[in-house]
Amino acid sequence: MMHQTPLKIAVASGKGGTGKTTVATSLALSLAKNLTETVMFLDCDVEAPNAHLFLKPEFSDQKQVEVLIPRVNETLCTHCGKCTEVCQFQAIAVLGQRTLVFPQLCHGCGSCTMICPTNAIQENPKSIGILQKGKAEQIEFARGVMDIGEPMAVPIIRQLKKWVKSTPSQITIVDSPPGTACPVVESMRGSDFILLVTEPTPFGLHDLRLAHQVAKELNIPTGLIINRDNGEFKELDNYCKAENLPVFLRIPFQRTIAEGIANGHTLVDILPETILSFQEICQTIRNIVK
Repeated sequence: MMHQTPLKIAVASGKGGTGKTTVATSLALSLAKNLTETVMFLDCDVEAPNAHLFLKPEFSDQKQVEVLIPRVNETLCTHCGKCTEVCQFQAIAVLGQRTLVFPQLCHGCGSCTMICPTNAIQENPKSIGILQKGKAEQIEFARGVMDIGEPMAVPIIRQLKKWVKSTPSQITIVDSPPGTACPVVESMRGSDFILLVTEPTPFGLHDLRLAHQVAKELNIPTGLIINRDNGEFKELDNYCKAENLPVFLRIPFQRTIAEGIANGHTLVDILPETILSFQEICQTIRNIVK
């Protein structure tokens, strides 16, 4: 598999607790055993990163994540309202003869500063989290960690993806946040393939539909891994057939797997035979992407 075209796989799920990180870490470990090229792992679940518990990286580099928050000089402001018109997030408002800024809503895009006709708006940096980078044996590892109380994960995810661009890697595994909101979309964006993880329950199927719809909106090919599968929930199989969604792997519903994961072991440690399965999944994804 040497000299392959670089491949970026986002591992996502419509809900939390489906085993997304279990799949992402095991996929990275399996590929690292069979590749001479670098495997990059990005933990984009910046609100609750936990991939480090399984891959155990040694961090060697750290970077502060800042966003630029506008500050209005009222002596220069004419309260014309142009800044409020350009802000898509209602982070700035003109009330009579006063201009208010709501930092919790600001995305730091700088539009208000650029459009202000009197240069009454300046931007001050505000820290919202950190980025960390290191190695987990053969795997290059990077993650974002959002400061407690901060409301927006997207700027951290965006800066994390930019920060590791200069690191050469043949395979990039992105561990996305749960759900289908903006952080998930930002994590998926730019991927070659989306590997969805679900569980065979009504809740799992409901949220799988939402995540699959996001993938289709982004026009990124998608496959599925079913975790904790007992073969009894036929509605999930019916959905996959109706949507032509390929099922790459079914992880059995076993107590030994649950106990191993709870003790910090990876799936490939618990079931070494899955190493070959994950390597074959990667090759299948390459064929689909081509």
